[in-house]
Amino acid sequence: MILVLALGVSGAVAQPQWGRGVKKIMLWPDGFPEKEYVAKPSEFQKRMLPKDYMEPKLEVYKASKPNGLCILECPGGGYTMLSDTHEGRQMADWFNSLGITYCVLEYRMPFGFSQVPLHDAERAMQLIRENADEWGVKKIGVMGCSAGGHLASTLATHYSSEATRPDFQILMYPVITMEKDFTHMGSRENLLGSNPSQALVDEYCNDKHVNASTPPALMILSADDNVVDPKNSIEYYYALRKAGVSASIHIYPVGGHGYGIIDSFLYKREWTAVVEKWLRQL
Repeated sequence: MILVLALGVSGAVAQPQWGRGVKKIMLWPDGFPEKEYVAKPSEFQKRMLPKDYMEPKLEVYKASKPNGLCILECPGGGYTMLSDTHEGRQMADWFNSLGITYCVLEYRMPFGFSQVPLHDAERAMQLIRENADEWGVKKIGVMGCSAGGHLASTLATHYSSEATRPDFQILMYPVITMEKDFTHMGSRENLLGSNPSQALVDEYCNDKHVNASTPPALMILSADDNVVDPKNSIEYYYALRKAGVSASIHIYPVGGHGYGIIDSFLYKREWTAVVEKWLRQL
């Protein structure tokens, strides 16, 4: 079972840092909620993750003319690293141009503690809500790519309070299930370990936790994705529809996996237009 974290207002928050218009807020200035959590990065992770990867944070790109929307972005990386460029910071200017305040979540890697990424995502949602009036925010959605899509949909289906519930979710080529038949095995092993119990697997099969209170969803993916089976998104779509939750899915014929907002993706103009139109209808 997922460990439910009681998220209350913590003590003094570390002084935000500013640089190039970016506000950085540490998630856990008073220490992690999981006292037993110990990071044990592989050599690959040591090369890929920044030196401060043990300091999860929220990077805030505030819109100059906020329209009331905010997006919390969870970059992908298979729960072993963070693809926080084209699936993170490089989306900031575009979202800001739409009047949307944009936040990138630098979440911790699980290292054997499957609940850790969700704890970070919930804390980030809480921090955004605490600053909502100052930032001109009224609705907060979560967005995620690949394994970040799994974290985003985990937050959307496993939130522990109204303060941490997203108002909407945008998922790009997401991992949804942890079942061996069509999960991304790297994400599964990094999150759950090499031999998880069926109960733990079921806990993180997010299509199994959809209900009428799950926030509306938009999914974007490619039919030729050979990294994360499109069935992840399709099963999630049907679960949402069965529960009466508004859901939209856009499957482009080519594109593969992991493109984010890079210009070379053939359907970049199409998916960004879809997102913009969908957000206007919220």
